[in-house]
Amino acid sequence: MLIRTIAYPRAALIGNPSDGYFGRTVSFTFRNFAAQIELWESPELELLPSRRDHSVFDSVADLHRDVKQHGYYGGFRLLKATIKAFYDYCTERGIKLDNRNFTLRYRSNVPNRVGLAGSSAIITACMRALMGFYHVTISRHSLANLVLSVENRELGIPAGLQDRVAQAYQGLVFMDFDRGVMQARGYGTYEMLDLSLLPPVYVAYRDDLSEGTEVFHNDLRARWNRGDQDIIDAMKFWADLTTQFRAALLRGDHPAMYRLVDANFDKRASLYNVGEGNLDMIATARRQGASANFAGSGGAIVGFYENEAMFAKLESAFANKGIRVIKPDFAPMLPAENGVAPGK
Repeated sequence: MLIRTIAYPRAALIGNPSDGYFGRTVSFTFRNFAAQIELWESPELELLPSRRDHSVFDSVADLHRDVKQHGYYGGFRLLKATIKAFYDYCTERGIKLDNRNFTLRYRSNVPNRVGLAGSSAIITACMRALMGFYHVTISRHSLANLVLSVENRELGIPAGLQDRVAQAYQGLVFMDFDRGVMQARGYGTYEMLDLSLLPPVYVAYRDDLSEGTEVFHNDLRARWNRGDQDIIDAMKFWADLTTQFRAALLRGDHPAMYRLVDANFDKRASLYNVGEGNLDMIATARRQGASANFAGSGGAIVGFYENEAMFAKLESAFANKGIRVIKPDFAPMLPAENGVAPGK
């Protein structure tokens, strides 16, 4: 039996990065790229390497390019940590797994290390394959928590729930990580919003800005833990923007959504050095009349444009800088029973 599973990148429209700090966010997943897993029964448990796991290079310069694009560890650490966390999850809940082994192969074309949640897409797809192979049912909110635990506890990657919730639910998701709710039950309040209410959306990214989410989040977390008032106030500011954005979306107020998305980035840029390359991407989009915000931790941006003429201007302006811009093909919401049904 061959099991195939998939998970998609996400872009955070607003609220980002307050998801790890009891804030609120709105994000969507899109199908222009994907992380895919293939898994089948075999005599031994084997993980097959992907192109980002190779160890033979044409030159020192080729190795340098590979490390800059994929980091030092490739995808094997994600898969091994996922399998371990899945086993721990089942053991802790008295879910007995049978003794079958499997071979697992992964592929991903999600642009790497530009804040589009490519790593958590691999982990989410891997969890879904393990769930299918062992016939284990996990609710969507529990799946998001489990994927986050792989990154936080197993790999020491600082991150919040936003990416994993978006990938577990798909579609357009409003997330409220209220402190009281989170501490009481361990997950937030998640509401599916109507994708058709959005203005036209673009996503733009550039590989040469890739740094990895931990570069940004380490400093932010340290400042939060120190009680830095600027950071505490910013988290409240972003949470409030998200509430305003949801209201503007529901009443069809596109100009308000434009302003709120822009304000989200402007607050980030006032708190720390976001980098000249990122600033240039944002400024380039806004010069064409589009709104612009980080899609994640940097390297990719997301925003709204008014019409095809404006999108053509975005394409031209970004192409001159080696930046790719796409219209996201939104991934539809997953029903609760679609591979991640309510259960243990």
